[in-house]
Amino acid sequence: MSSEDETGAGEPRRPDYPTRAREAFFGRLKGPKLRPHQAALLEDLLPRYRLDLPPQGEEVSTDRLFAAPVTELRLEIGFGGGEHLFADAARETGSGFIGAEPFVNGMAKMLAALDKTPLANLRLFQDDATQLLDRLPAASVSEIDLLYPDPWPKRRHWKRRFVSETNLDRMARVLKPGGLFRFASDIESYVDWTLLKTAAHPAFAWTARRAQDWHQPFPHWQGTRYEAKAIREGRRPAYLTFERMA
Repeated sequence: MSSEDETGAGEPRRPDYPTRAREAFFGRLKGPKLRPHQAALLEDLLPRYRLDLPPQGEEVSTDRLFAAPVTELRLEIGFGGGEHLFADAARETGSGFIGAEPFVNGMAKMLAALDKTPLANLRLFQDDATQLLDRLPAASVSEIDLLYPDPWPKRRHWKRRFVSETNLDRMARVLKPGGLFRFASDIESYVDWTLLKTAAHPAFAWTARRAQDWHQPFPHWQGTRYEAKAIREGRRPAYLTFERMA
């Protein structure tokens, strides 16, 4: 059962981790050695976009995140090389975007794109996304994207998958009623896992109405190199959308 208070189903308790350290992170933080230009971007450009958490016990002040007013806040967890996040932020300039990515090489790729085309409606969080989820205000986010996360295909590693009861609680807390959690993967076992975990959570409802809905890319979908490789290798992606129930 998901964590709930006595106010009713679908209202997860706010996590109480005022001084916790980063949870176990099961994934790469570094890949190939950065080129000098990439290292310089991390040193010089990242501070302009980096979102730093406030002191312990305080929430992220979402009304002061961006230079210009925005109508909504969206979050992408694990943006990889940043193709999808950058395309969305460049297209929807009236929305504010946060991208969480601890992998240094992925952050460097995103910064290279921002070096060519700066975006005032984008902030970057270079750490474990659970830390950010625990510090965002309740009902402050309109959409959370988790696109092609590490599938941890071996059964003994399934506990490392990001989609879990605890993280669904976290996402339910920060999503507005009617907000969306979008998940994409080409790994059938992780798709099934996500459907089962999310169906069991009282705060979410799967929005698919037809059999082909979950194989239809999201609106304005920006494909990634990883997705193209999966399709070439015969793995059919699934695109799942879940609504945060009121």
